[in-house]
Amino acid sequence: MTDSKASLISRRRVIGGLGAAALPLIIPSRLLGKASPSNQINLLMLGTGRQAFFTNLPTLLGLPEVRIVAVCDVDRKRAEVTKTKIDQTYGNRDCKLFTDWREALEMEGLDAVMNSTPDHWHVITSLAAVEKGLHVSCEKPLTRYLAEGRVLADAVKRKGVVFRTDSECRSHGYMTKAADLAINGYLGKLKRFEVGVPREKGDGFGDPKPMPVPDHLDYEMWLGPAPQAPYTVDRVHPTAHNGRPGWMRILDYGDGIVTNWGTHLLDVASLINGSERSGPISVEGNGSFPPEGSLWNTLVDFELHYQYADGVSLDYKMDVPYLRVEGDEGWIQAHWHSQGGLKASDPKLLRIKLKDSDKRVPTRGDKEDFISAIRNGTKPMADAEIGHRTCSIGQIGHIAIQRGKRLEWDPETERFTNDTDVNTLLTGTYRAPWKL
Repeated sequence: MTDSKASLISRRRVIGGLGAAALPLIIPSRLLGKASPSNQINLLMLGTGRQAFFTNLPTLLGLPEVRIVAVCDVDRKRAEVTKTKIDQTYGNRDCKLFTDWREALEMEGLDAVMNSTPDHWHVITSLAAVEKGLHVSCEKPLTRYLAEGRVLADAVKRKGVVFRTDSECRSHGYMTKAADLAINGYLGKLKRFEVGVPREKGDGFGDPKPMPVPDHLDYEMWLGPAPQAPYTVDRVHPTAHNGRPGWMRILDYGDGIVTNWGTHLLDVASLINGSERSGPISVEGNGSFPPEGSLWNTLVDFELHYQYADGVSLDYKMDVPYLRVEGDEGWIQAHWHSQGGLKASDPKLLRIKLKDSDKRVPTRGDKEDFISAIRNGTKPMADAEIGHRTCSIGQIGHIAIQRGKRLEWDPETERFTNDTDVNTLLTGTYRAPWKL
């Protein structure tokens, strides 16, 4: 084995807290300095759209332990803009550019992947990276179909790599305050959760009229495992680089707000409830969809009700983004990206100072948490199992709305028990030649 090959394998191996030995994956910064090449994590930006460019990229560029060595996107124009930004930051032209993710994952010396692809690509690309021994941070919602999540979570566990579900909500100050108070019993015995998410911005349901495919876009690769469909800008991405892409509102590529925004706030609710690695036992609700034949066809409104085995309930609806936690001794409500701030049944709750013996929710940012887990061989705050379970809450709710009835759910087998026919909706189909 060559020295470079051995070095590459060593960089990808997770030791530390994921196993019995407590050895760091990367040589400690106190010995080499954070910016030392031997101490840096070489990262691929997979997907360079709105979320990647305006949210993920600036944060990663600000971490001295990270070196973004490559970008990959089926939209060459977006990839070039991102590469230019990276090269300007580092003062060189070293960042590699790919338009095929399979070639990008073969790059020598790669340690980690920031996966910011559309939802229907999350699992196929993440699985490929995981199987190569790469660490992955993947945008939420983690999966398009519920069954994909089980495959991914099991693969991550088998390979022993670090996998971070990329959601920053549980690191938000109001959310951590609510979580700390609830987890330490300051609200009494937990009774009920209430979660709100915003409605999609913008009027109308998209323009389905076919358009010429831009020269800089590999549209067939963008579609990938999704059904064949004509190109239109409202399907793929808006003309403005920072606009919200239309695919987020099309069922072929994702479930819409119910999972896209929901996985932020439902993650915090599950953390507080101690159910982040299991799930509810029943779900029922109602919602409305756009008119038949609309390009944008995800839910435009919904209300869902969940029950857990311990008697705790969760009400989930479209409103503004917030989380409310109710106990038998009080409640607290935390708002995120909306007016309202932090409220409580008694203002004294908000002035409580935690005891040294109280548990505290970690407050690291999402990217910082991902890199910390790689460097120290520890588990991230929201791994693949948690990301899958959080996403599944929205997914089974979406299915219940489509079915129009109360559904009983077994979180152990991850199957519906009172309507076995509906279990077919847990697994999607893939356009050839793509498969898990």
